[in-house]
Amino acid sequence: MDFHGIWIGLFAFFVINFFQPIVIKIEYYFTSKVWPIFLVSGIIFFLLSIFIGNITTSSFFGILSFTCFWSIKELKEQKIHVKRGWFPKNPKKVRE
Repeated sequence: MDFHGIWIGLFAFFVINFFQPIVIKIEYYFTSKVWPIFLVSGIIFFLLSIFIGNITTSSFFGILSFTCFWSIKELKEQKIHVKRGWFPKNPKKVRE
């Protein structure tokens, strides 16, 4: 029996659930101007995933990479969610 697929799926599940509150907190404290951090992180994880020979580890970095790229989109959408009142806005931060 091979459990690599199960481990990869479990890792994806936890990474996605870990990044969701991070995106919300980052937008709250720093606005969506920090999206380049996710871009650079995504590129680094992408390159790591390409150059690592182990399929499971490579998959983990690939999942991290595309979760970072997806977080850029979610960060921009979070700004809209705050405007709609779905999430609180930080009164100390000046909005874009």
